[in-house]
Amino acid sequence: MPKTYLFLVLAILAETIGTVALPATRGFTRLAPAALVVAAYAVSFYFLSLTVKVMPVGVVYAIWSGLGIVLIAVMGLLIYGQKLDLPAVVGLALILAGVLVLHLFSSATPH
Repeated sequence: MPKTYLFLVLAILAETIGTVALPATRGFTRLAPAALVVAAYAVSFYFLSLTVKVMPVGVVYAIWSGLGIVLIAVMGLLIYGQKLDLPAVVGLALILAGVLVLHLFSSATPH
């Protein structure tokens, strides 16, 4: 895996951690979860900044947000028991398909 993609994966994982921790902050009234959210987003944006040095920002953001959405939906199901109906699953599958098209067929991403 090229270093650029490693940075992008780390950005996605950090953003997922931060977003999944958001409910635990209870509106940023609990210090430890709030600190985790802020730190996770800081790490995510740091790695995003490294990624956009090599890849176009639009493509990076599409992959980062797309995969983040899917991971957060899965974590919401596993951690919080948030159910996904069929339209939600289809929508998430379309997001994944879009990310795959960008990665596999676009000349805007390094291969």
